[in-house]
Amino acid sequence: MNLQRTATAAAAITALLLLAAGTAFAQPDNATVQRARPGARPGPAVKASSPVTLNFVNADIEAVTRAIGVMLDRQIIIDPRVKGTITVYSEQPVSVAEAYRNYLAALRGLTFTVVETAGLLKVLPEADAKLQAGSVAVESSNTRGDQILTQIFRIQHENANNLVAVLRPLISPNNTINANPGNNSLVITDYADNLNRLAKIIAAMDTPGTSDIEIVPLKHAVAADLAPLVQRLADGGQAAGAAVPGQGGSSAVNVLVDPRSNGLILRASNPTRLAAVRSMVEKLDQPSTDAGNNIRVVYLKNADAVKLATVLRAAFGASGSSSAGNNGSSTGNTGGLTGTTNSFGGTNNALTGTNTGTTGTGGMSSTAATSPLNASSGPSTGGFVQADPATNSLIITAPEPLYRQVRAVIEQLDSRRAQIYVESLIVKIDNSKSGQFGVQWQNLFGDKGDATIYGAGTNYGTGLANIINATGAISQGTTAVATAQGSTPAPTGLNVGLLKKFGSFYTLGAVANFFEGQSGANVLSTPNLLSLDNEEARIVIGQNVPFVTGSYASTGASGGTVNPFQTVDRKDVGLTLKIKSQIGERGTVRMQVYQENSNVTAQGVNGPTLDKSAIETSVVVEDGDVIVLGGLMKDEYSDGENGVPGLSKIPLLGNLFGTKNRSRVKTNLMVFLRPVVLRTAESTNQLSLDRYESIRALQQSKQPATNVLLPDTGAPVLPEPKAPGSKAPSQPLQQPQQ
Repeated sequence: MNLQRTATAAAAITALLLLAAGTAFAQPDNATVQRARPGARPGPAVKASSPVTLNFVNADIEAVTRAIGVMLDRQIIIDPRVKGTITVYSEQPVSVAEAYRNYLAALRGLTFTVVETAGLLKVLPEADAKLQAGSVAVESSNTRGDQILTQIFRIQHENANNLVAVLRPLISPNNTINANPGNNSLVITDYADNLNRLAKIIAAMDTPGTSDIEIVPLKHAVAADLAPLVQRLADGGQAAGAAVPGQGGSSAVNVLVDPRSNGLILRASNPTRLAAVRSMVEKLDQPSTDAGNNIRVVYLKNADAVKLATVLRAAFGASGSSSAGNNGSSTGNTGGLTGTTNSFGGTNNALTGTNTGTTGTGGMSSTAATSPLNASSGPSTGGFVQADPATNSLIITAPEPLYRQVRAVIEQLDSRRAQIYVESLIVKIDNSKSGQFGVQWQNLFGDKGDATIYGAGTNYGTGLANIINATGAISQGTTAVATAQGSTPAPTGLNVGLLKKFGSFYTLGAVANFFEGQSGANVLSTPNLLSLDNEEARIVIGQNVPFVTGSYASTGASGGTVNPFQTVDRKDVGLTLKIKSQIGERGTVRMQVYQENSNVTAQGVNGPTLDKSAIETSVVVEDGDVIVLGGLMKDEYSDGENGVPGLSKIPLLGNLFGTKNRSRVKTNLMVFLRPVVLRTAESTNQLSLDRYESIRALQQSKQPATNVLLPDTGAPVLPEPKAPGSKAPSQPLQQPQQ
């Protein structure tokens, strides 16, 4: 082993001496010097054009690196973590550039590499190369071999995020690939040779995903009826999901309906597939063989069949003839629009009437808790369009020309309605300060046995706050004290008193009261609602409080049966929010809002007293903006002074003949609203998942602490949300631990 190490060291020293001797006479040769294209960083320059023969077998990495540095006439810095032996040899003489590439390949096998930074070559571990590589290329690079560099690929057609999953397994584990969604580009750090291979893969995959759009007009069939059949046949006979324009779906063919021209809009992944689908459409577009059958069933996807049937009958008239439908089309549409407006206005009036009725007997009744959510509608009869609520479908009895017109209108009206998620913030802040100071005293003047004695004193307030009432209650015992306390409590704060004994009883001779109080409240309520466009939604959070409306007690003769009873009306007391939203064409949201906040403040002889604040208004707000509906800012100040006339005005001494109090109450109440329009299922899913995960994280943070004396019962936690597109939950609902 020692002989082998000695021979290796001798070989390295010999190579260094030969290279040092040869460099005095050799000149660089343009044929062997690597030159990068304009704009790219040049590779390491070769010192001489004379070929070299490599013979490093299990040589020290540091010695071989120095020899390579002499060949390149470049300084190479070695990281302290780079240690071990390396084998680099060649059977025949090779150029210096080829010797350098052999050296890089040998380093790569040892998980080391060379990077160029600020004109210096560094040998360091492969895992750190991506952080120190200074060479950056855009689109393409002339650099070859096992040198690490960073290259940016601009993607023209494909989605950069989709390519990351394909290219990640082809990149070294210690190197990186990242996608920039902003300009749809990829940033890859890897070896130069592998980057050249990845560039070819990216070029082959970055092709237009679909061909040009082609519109195929239909002569006999109805486009809305034929589109689902063509889509299923193009997908291989399986039902496909709705295709989204501009997005790649599960199939390579997208079939959309153009109601204006009764045509199909086709888009395929290649011209051959497009021609095949077009040929399929031409074969299916044939005249109907059953010309006498004028009854057709149309299944709706989103609209309500009963409401849509009424609109269609009003739009096309009751005659059911093609000419009548065409001639009355304009008038029918106008009438339908007017009817819709009146219906909307009537709903507004009904909403207003309901809100106004909340102050009456039944305005806040809880009948909605026992009544059905939505009673089943009966079949819509009469006219050439009838509705079947059970299957949410329309039965149309009309000739072919009229059916085509009706079908085109159905296609436009039977669209997915947007939803509106409304977040409301009800903020109430109360702050009150109060103070009180007073002195009361009572005294008798005279000696025991005198026929006449005199008394003097001051007293203020009611109940136990009055010194005379308090003295009398004490002298009569604890029962009287409890009775007095039940009516008016004793004054709060610091009470300093002087007690005098009369006979066997102690009485209050003097009492001084000092009190200062401060209280505050900060209440934030955030009721949220989700509803369809132009539909009313309501949320009630509170209590159902009974209110006595009448009573009866029999006062008949003795021996008769007495059946006393009371009639009770229950009302919802708490937070109520009712909203009806309508989305405008440009994203504005028009909302009719009724918000009420009520609570029971006192219980009197005639029943409880309600403290109520309500807002009823109509507003217009942009999608996602916050608007303030209203509020109340109240600042109240009050003070009082009771005292003996004249004496209470004396400076300092007057405080012994009076009592003073003052208070200040500030109340701030604000109501804010923020609507968010959800037009797609993905946006609704994302919002629901965000709220789901937030409440789940809160549950996980509120788990009971570990206690050696108590069992670990655990607390309820929502299950993990299911994966996107999955129909089954990721795990069953958690059961409480035994």
